[in-house]
Amino acid sequence: MALSFSFLQIFSLSALLLSISPSTASSHPLDPLTSSEIASARQIILSSPLFTSPTTFHYVGLDEPDKDEVLSHISSPTNRRAFVIVRSNNQTHQVTIDLTASSIVSHEIHTGSGYPILTLEEQGAAIMLPLSYPPFLESLSKRGLDVKDVVCSTFTVGWFGERQLSKRLIKVLCFIGGETANFYMRPVEGVLIIADLETMQIVSYHDRVQIPVPKANGTEYRSDKVGPFVGPEIKPGLIVQPQGSGIQIDGHNVRWANWEFHLGYDVRAGAVISLASIYDVDKETYRSILYRTFVSELFVPYMDPVEEWYFRTFFDAGEYGFGLWAFPLQPGTDCPAHAEFMDGYYADQNGKPVKASNVFCIFERYAGDIAWRHTEIGVPGEMVTEVRPEVSLVVRMVSTVGNYDYVMDWEFKTTGSIQFRVSLTGIMEVKGTAYTHTNQINSVQHGTLVAENTMAVYHDHFITYHIDLDIDGTDNSFQKLKLKPVKLSASDTSSPRRSYWTVVTETAETESDAQVKIGSDPAADLLIVNPNKKTKIGNTVGYRLIPGSAAGVSILADDDFPQIRAKYSKKQVWVTPYNKSEKWAAGLYVDQSRGDDSLANWSHRNREIKNKDIVLWYTAGFHHIPYQEDFPLMPMLSGGFELRPSNFFERNSLINTKPYSRQLISNCTITSY
Repeated sequence: MALSFSFLQIFSLSALLLSISPSTASSHPLDPLTSSEIASARQIILSSPLFTSPTTFHYVGLDEPDKDEVLSHISSPTNRRAFVIVRSNNQTHQVTIDLTASSIVSHEIHTGSGYPILTLEEQGAAIMLPLSYPPFLESLSKRGLDVKDVVCSTFTVGWFGERQLSKRLIKVLCFIGGETANFYMRPVEGVLIIADLETMQIVSYHDRVQIPVPKANGTEYRSDKVGPFVGPEIKPGLIVQPQGSGIQIDGHNVRWANWEFHLGYDVRAGAVISLASIYDVDKETYRSILYRTFVSELFVPYMDPVEEWYFRTFFDAGEYGFGLWAFPLQPGTDCPAHAEFMDGYYADQNGKPVKASNVFCIFERYAGDIAWRHTEIGVPGEMVTEVRPEVSLVVRMVSTVGNYDYVMDWEFKTTGSIQFRVSLTGIMEVKGTAYTHTNQINSVQHGTLVAENTMAVYHDHFITYHIDLDIDGTDNSFQKLKLKPVKLSASDTSSPRRSYWTVVTETAETESDAQVKIGSDPAADLLIVNPNKKTKIGNTVGYRLIPGSAAGVSILADDDFPQIRAKYSKKQVWVTPYNKSEKWAAGLYVDQSRGDDSLANWSHRNREIKNKDIVLWYTAGFHHIPYQEDFPLMPMLSGGFELRPSNFFERNSLINTKPYSRQLISNCTITSY
């Protein structure tokens, strides 16, 4: 989404919360780069004659080893490599560095469409430009506004059919704070500024229309500004773990209950979960579930076609960096008090390592839910009741990309399921309007009037996950289980029934066979299976994809330029053969891209996927029609999906789970947080 901050705020925040600290050497081939490795990559780049001053760093991350190398060297070191994207001499350079040998392995100048992730520093500089720009000061004066109350934001320009743009441009829009921290609710509507990020100059200015700035009254959300408190009083709860935590963390390796996995940080994706496997009590071994999963892209198009709004079609990961905007989590509020925390590192614009403190929290969830139960009264003379509580492990990250906060949860259950949940909160983007009541509206609108002079614009959120599943091994297949109704003829005397349904299994041969638009495809279940592994009684082991409530797809026209860039958002499910370079659904270079390097384009090759090493892509989609309850700050809106074992185990793997000690529970008060 649009990013707003003052020039001083961005650097003071970095200094206060994201300070540099030393890091130890890596011990796992998928560990993210340490601070010292980022510093080494910077030094190698800056000392090379390939780059001229100034050189700015837009991405520094792990160049992960090939999959077969990782799987054969999980516990032993491999050569560490960094993948770096820099801008130098007005060109985009992508560089692979061998950190072990302190040398550049490969260097390429990107000549196609698109530019790399925006840096914090260049955005901070761009938002300062209007504050001393005479035409903007004149626009403020005629609106009766004071420049000291102005806060500006950066907005990516997108692509709308132009030939390859030779300039890295950014659009700047401004808001009025002053009496409220919620300046997003007070836009200076009608004023549009375009800046060149390379020269850091304003190259275009428009003051098209004068619209009243919404009032500050009623927009605050800070606890010390909204009193007196009149809402329901919630009594505090506390998780008590009398026998301690069940979480074991060794570096980036996490072990809990019957799960183990690797957790790392990436400045573009945020959380990256790798090598997740589950212990099978019957087989007495860990079995692989997934190799690597992360948020690949977030496509957020707004639905107002006017000059100041049509370009607001954001790609939050590829344009802004989803991990870059993952701020420190607060114990007891963002996460329960008993949570464990993990840090990350990224490179600033100058290539220097920066610590992202408490970027992840990991905790056991006790929500009072049931894992399984049954009451039986059919046993003569007794009533049998057996219950097991649902306790799960949650990995959480919160990314505040401008006005929206995305709460990302990966929840591991002892049943073997993984729940992928995304929750939206924060502040909507609103448009200033002359309307103060809905009875004044007599034309097609592009949003909901949520307050006087305040129109919350219709928009979508499409969160695309990259999920490299390795179900009990690397060679997997994708299956659609379809319900087939069967009608019995009146002359058939074998049963008094006249109809039933059965299941027909279709195994996808190629990528096109696996694409699914949920709701229009008749498949009852979608499975990733290992056709080479069977249960004792002959069923194929697998995992089932269970879509959640947020299963919307884009309904924009196919020839609309934002839709061309996000063609993959027309379907929720895609399956591709594993390719280490195919990570980002909207392409490697997204800012001002044309959509020619994307998931839909790769999949157009229609490669074979049956009994291959395959990757599942799933998009959780929200069509957001705003309501007044979303003003001035919206409550949590959640959705997601689940991966659930389907004939993976020989039986319910929790039957032998030891129940809680009733004696222990009676001595403790355990409530959900």
